[in-house]
Amino acid sequence: MKANVETLRDRYQELSEELSKPESLNDQDSYRKLTREHSRVSKHLAIGEKWMSLGEQISDSKELLQAENDPEMQEMIREELAELEPAFASAEEELETALLPHDPNDDRDVVLEVRAGTGGDEAALFAEEIARMYIRYCEKRGWKTELIDITEGTSGGVKEVVYGVSGEGAFGILRWESGVHRVQRVPATESQGRVHTSAITVAAMPKADEVDLDIRAEDLRIDVYRAQGPGGQSVNTTDSAVRITHVPTGLVVQCQDEKSQHKNKAKAMGVLRSRLLEKMIMEQEAEMAADRKSLVGTGDRSAKIRTYNFPQSRVTDHRIGLTIHSLDAVMAGELDEVVNAILAHRREEALAATRKG
Repeated sequence: MKANVETLRDRYQELSEELSKPESLNDQDSYRKLTREHSRVSKHLAIGEKWMSLGEQISDSKELLQAENDPEMQEMIREELAELEPAFASAEEELETALLPHDPNDDRDVVLEVRAGTGGDEAALFAEEIARMYIRYCEKRGWKTELIDITEGTSGGVKEVVYGVSGEGAFGILRWESGVHRVQRVPATESQGRVHTSAITVAAMPKADEVDLDIRAEDLRIDVYRAQGPGGQSVNTTDSAVRITHVPTGLVVQCQDEKSQHKNKAKAMGVLRSRLLEKMIMEQEAEMAADRKSLVGTGDRSAKIRTYNFPQSRVTDHRIGLTIHSLDAVMAGELDEVVNAILAHRREEALAATRKG
């Protein structure tokens, strides 16, 4: 792994030199990608340097132990080695994880969609709560969120809500939230006190840049209409809402959040690009999934990934068998325990696959 650490050093130097050039600031998208890679490589290099330093200390201590005749000094060296060797093993495992192949999509921003599924009005209410949970989680991480589109439920809640999320490593974390989320609780309208089960779907898609995809104008059907608010009241008096249909795939996106038709069109095109990019990624993952069994990350949203049981204040992630009894904290955006467990599980899977290979 020493060669890998040297490679990290070289790459860190290259990125540092690239970022120091005045012309790097001319392309903000490129500059942002460079700074993100620089930050990631810097963290990995620090792990590598720690591993190298511990290895050198162990080597020096062993040499000293062989040369030393004083029993007391020998005992001191053995005690030092007893501390150094476990630290070295831990650093080696950390470095192995850091050297795993990096998915460049993990650095992307996210288009996050939450949709009500089975359960009628209760599903719409839960969809709104889950969307709020993610907004709070993003705030805690210092990520920025932007409302793109929302369709409100007939009796409260939301049928669908779409947000843009910007922040370091956003897709690498939120991608594992895609799937069916199930809620078990007594709805406010339930007079018999019976627990009902409802479901919503979450889709976290990597935000696509314009250069990622070549979308032909002739493949698009663009409709404009008057934006509507709850109860059919007009949000404004112009045809500012935009619906875009990508004819080859049948994908449909819409946006009415802005009063400007131009801004709504730009937002809708951003969502369409992200959905098309996600479609490409899912097709690639499906090919890889044919060769390996994976509990998470296959892109399959047909199976439930998590259950929120309100009577028992319990949250269960079915992919990794994790259950925690702090539902209120989770709904308040305290997702770290769940997220970290999923990421750790993914790393273990990737390390196991690497060692087998």
